[in-house]
Amino acid sequence: MTDQSNPVFAEIQSHIDAEPVVLFMKGTADRPMCGFSAKVVQVLNYMGVPFRDVNVLADGGIREGIKQYSNWPTIPQLYVKGEFVGGCDIVSEMFETGELSEYLNGQGIDARQVGVR
Repeated sequence: MTDQSNPVFAEIQSHIDAEPVVLFMKGTADRPMCGFSAKVVQVLNYMGVPFRDVNVLADGGIREGIKQYSNWPTIPQLYVKGEFVGGCDIVSEMFETGELSEYLNGQGIDARQVGVR
């Protein structure tokens, strides 16, 4: 994590603290603006996981700040109970193996069991 005295980081943290599952993405859950964001939305919706979407395209500070905050260069970024999980590739892989549903359920978040373990 980074310096919370930075107002952008404080705003990012307030989003992360607001809901158990938060997705920083391009666009919104109803209208994703890139294929990677759309894929993570599709995974979460398929699993029945409620989440808060944060549209990084609406705020350039958040768009660049989230990359520094997580030390992860790409968007989307998924957070669960304050913990950075990963981007599209990691979330997709975890979904396909069943690890994502196990992880979410282990965090107390009801997620449909899927995957091919």
